Amino acid sequence: MADTAFETLIYEIPEPGIARIRLNRPERANAQDTQLLYELNEAFDRAAHDEEVRVIVLAAEGKHFSAGHDLSETDSAGNMKRYRTVSTTCGFGCAGAEAQMSREEEVYIGFSERWRNIPKPTIAAVQGKCIAGGLMLAWPCDLIVASDDASFADPVVSFGVGGIEWFHHVHEVGMRKAKEMLFTSEAIGAADALQLGMVNKVVPRAELQEAAMEMARKIATKSRFALKMTKLALNGVADAGGRDIAMRNAFHLHQLAHTHNLKVFGMLMDPTGLPEATRKAMAARAAAQE
Repeated sequence: MADTAFETLIYEIPEPGIARIRLNRPERANAQDTQLLYELNEAFDRAAHDEEVRVIVLAAEGKHFSAGHDLSETDSAGNMKRYRTVSTTCGFGCAGAEAQMSREEEVYIGFSERWRNIPKPTIAAVQGKCIAGGLMLAWPCDLIVASDDASFADPVVSFGVGGIEWFHHVHEVGMRKAKEMLFTSEAIGAADALQLGMVNKVVPRAELQEAAMEMARKIATKSRFALKMTKLALNGVADAGGRDIAMRNAFHLHQLAHTHNLKVFGMLMDPTGLPEATRKAMAARAAAQE
């Protein structure tokens, strides 16, 4: 039964033991504004706190899983006062780089880390484009089922910033491929993502949702506590290798890039390597925020 309390997504319990969250901004290719991110965090919390739920599926309506951050959102830092923050981060209304860094620490690296650590297995069902911020929705999930037309890209280096805020590339595709992915801004197709171990299964688009549900059904038959302990043990392997320290270092470098770009170009990103239409759109957005 679907819950209509959310404006940017659909929350439902399609079968016993399974919660499914569907991003529902298809007209924006499920680009993420602040509202969507807070609603998604609330939906994940709801599924995590529901003792009847053993597994969570994250899916998306429309042609694409997510086109990333919604760059049309104006005054995103100022909009933070509309939301009840969930971390201990402060400084959302401060001057200089502090407000921007605080927002990204809350809704980007902060949310992605929270979702990674949900004590229940999570499955992302990815179709079409999964770009930049879209990776920060799919990658925190434990398992990924992709349609055969899915592609994964982080073109943020082309914007003058060293990768997305939740810098998990090496853990997803390995060091060499992560460097290629970031340096070239080229997308990784579903078949290559499967070979690299980024995704667990590739199916025709028409079979994507059922494939994710089939995997969820298998997991939902298992002990909830055993699943929780297994996920803690597996995530602990990566954390023992210093994953969290490396992530925090990359996040701070990301903020340095924003500050540099603001000083040199008057906006958070470097527009020089982008198509002219994109540069004009970014300049207009920057002017609207002044």
